[in-house]
Amino acid sequence: MLTDPISDLLVRLRNGSQRRHDTVSVPASKLKRAILELLKQEGYVHDIADAVQDGHPVFTVQMRYVNEGQPMITGLQRISKPGRRVYVGSKDIAKVRNGIGMAILSTSKGIMTDQESRKNGLGGEVLCSVW
Repeated sequence: MLTDPISDLLVRLRNGSQRRHDTVSVPASKLKRAILELLKQEGYVHDIADAVQDGHPVFTVQMRYVNEGQPMITGLQRISKPGRRVYVGSKDIAKVRNGIGMAILSTSKGIMTDQESRKNGLGGEVLCSVW
């Protein structure tokens, strides 16, 4: 049993990119799908596919590499954790690496990037940052 499935997702992505794996398998959930869709939309991963592994639904994430095998995901950080939740208002959302990276927030309108939440004037829980 996992106490923090988002951290598990981030660790799997980090390990897969550091080891230059073509695909990474992640146990499926709606929240993980939303996070992976944002990463795909922003160009950090190439594709996401549904699969079944040992009778359980999983996502097969196709990693993205550029310039002679350099991973697109160079860093991931979990911000809000089960023991310490981090909430911000729309005006308090910090830029990740001076705008090079992105933060993923859980808002009342769903999961969105820091840019989208600033544009919509929404705050929420800062799940993680990616660069």
